[in-house]
Amino acid sequence: MTTTPAALPRPQIAVEPPCWRADELKVAVEAGGADVVSSENATALIWADPQEPHLLAPILSSNPHMDWIQLPYAGIEPYLDVIDSDRRWTCGKGIYAEPVAEMAVTLALAGLRGLVTYSRAKTWGAPIGLELRNANVVVLGGGGITEHLLLLLQPFNCDVTVVRKRATPLSGANRVVETNELIPSLRSADVVILALALTPETRHIIGAAELAAMPNHAWLINVARGAHISNEALLDALTTGSIGGAALDVTDPEPLPDNHAFWNLPNCIITPHVANTPEMGLRLLKRRVTENVRRYHQGETLLGPVYAELGY
Repeated sequence: MTTTPAALPRPQIAVEPPCWRADELKVAVEAGGADVVSSENATALIWADPQEPHLLAPILSSNPHMDWIQLPYAGIEPYLDVIDSDRRWTCGKGIYAEPVAEMAVTLALAGLRGLVTYSRAKTWGAPIGLELRNANVVVLGGGGITEHLLLLLQPFNCDVTVVRKRATPLSGANRVVETNELIPSLRSADVVILALALTPETRHIIGAAELAAMPNHAWLINVARGAHISNEALLDALTTGSIGGAALDVTDPEPLPDNHAFWNLPNCIITPHVANTPEMGLRLLKRRVTENVRRYHQGETLLGPVYAELGY
């Protein structure tokens, strides 16, 4: 006789470490059809605190029977030393795409329309600014953030070029090109948006040559990782005016030191990694946890798989 899903035993899942997110995530686990138990009795673990990645290794070492680990954020860099091939690993890949895409559009509008200049002014000034409507937009990355970004850009009638590892078509993009076509794509860009994973290949993907290719009115928007950009090259581009400006929700390092030169530049917007805030993110993470717990229970493919060898 075939076993029906309803007859399957409820999974036993731990939520660690104790933190303000943990109680909410326990509710999400139960909503997915599992019981919340202690780590020693669990076969799976929902990691609740992205600020404490160092606490994960001892729990895994003490509980080798765990076969699935759910990480809270899309970035897996803090966990690379513990991710193994003996367990299934999932992360927050795609969970936070909607608010991050919204922030990218917000920063693009703020930069093009001169809001950084106006907001710092002490007197009535001359009009400045460009439209996002009909702009040439270059997006680096072809994941969930870009998919949502393309939807948000549709009313602006932008001409969008997506640059990604493989030129697989994306709905809403006018064209998709491979990374070796990045510099030619930048030459006509009004806005360049970074929305890709950080890997050894994408570290400093924006350097002196890429910034030199951008028009002097173009704005660079980073909602991905600070290390995608060479700070030295960006500082030179901003101070010489070879690009219009930069809006950075992420920096390298984070937090950006108080005395860093970026803070004082009139054409640089800095926000403290808030494209996805904890309040926004917890609601979205709970939804993913519930769905992945349900899939875990039913033996289905989990969302957000980690590919440690690729760095995401």
